Amino acid sequence: MFSKSKVLITGASTGIGATYAQRFAERGHDLVLVARSVDKLEANAAELRQKTGVSVDILPADLTTEAGLHAVEARLRDDASIGILVNNAGSNVGGTFVTQSIDDLTNLVTLNATSVLRLSHAVAPRFAEKGEGSIINISSALAFAPEWQTSVYTATKSFVLLLSQSLQAELGPKGVYVQAVLPAATRTEIWNFVDEDKRPPLMEVSELVDAALVGFDRREAVTIPHLHDELRWQTLETVRQALLQDTGHTTAASRYLEAK
Repeated sequence: MFSKSKVLITGASTGIGATYAQRFAERGHDLVLVARSVDKLEANAAELRQKTGVSVDILPADLTTEAGLHAVEARLRDDASIGILVNNAGSNVGGTFVTQSIDDLTNLVTLNATSVLRLSHAVAPRFAEKGEGSIINISSALAFAPEWQTSVYTATKSFVLLLSQSLQAELGPKGVYVQAVLPAATRTEIWNFVDEDKRPPLMEVSELVDAALVGFDRREAVTIPHLHDELRWQTLETVRQALLQDTGHTTAASRYLEAK
């Protein structure tokens, strides 16, 4: 099923990204691993080379900076062997909207949303011209949860979900596959800012990634590993599309018209 094209994975030093790297290496794909930590990248690369025999390049980059984004964009544009992009890098900020600093929130938007946009944009033209390629974007189940008081994180993950769905609609007919993966509570470093006694039950990263890759193999547009009742997602999509169709009127709804 796989063309064994090279896979570039962001946030590949730990957690979900490191597990994606392991799984794709086990499938025989060469890798480009992106993260800030050189030491962790080198350790992961050495282990994967030894265990699987694949080629592993490391590309240290901070995706909250212009230099880091430019470096990864250039690799995606210039390396024609890269056929799969995994936009996994992401983070969160502790506190509430009124206590979080604007600098922290701006960096959060850059990492969680802008980097997904820019890296996808860097590789999409090449994929579309070739007529094949895949983009995996890690969103979150919190994309559906504006009331959970993680306002900016939630907004970035909603952006990733809608961008992915829009790109699948636009690029799918050109042979490019775009998958949005929506984890719920998963045992990653992102939970470090939450007191342990306040954390919900957590799915293990390996189970999350293995489920997401089943969705990848099936070419799902949206994969929600924690969701057991798939009908709930299908119902939400049906209602969303019906709502969209009902916004095509040229007159305001009667509830907004003043009594005369």
